[in-house]
Amino acid sequence: MKRYYVLFKGRVQGVGFRWQLSNLALQNAISGSVKNLDNGDVECYMQGEKEKILDVIAKIQNISPYIRIDDYFMKELKLKDEKNFRVLY
Repeated sequence: MKRYYVLFKGRVQGVGFRWQLSNLALQNAISGSVKNLDNGDVECYMQGEKEKILDVIAKIQNISPYIRIDDYFMKELKLKDEKNFRVLY
């Protein structure tokens, strides 16, 4: 079990990115949250099996022709006691 902070850059706001990511996370038993930032980026916290987290990141890049990830950054964090995945505002 791992926990990551992930920052996505590109066309990731106004294209259903957070909802698509949330659905993928729930399908893969990943907890955490996803939130739009004021600068147009999206930040995400994901906790679960590392392979499943990497799979979600790979799938979100090709899930919609409207979503375009130009770059993303990952940082490993300490585990947190959480059970669900939330879309934050």
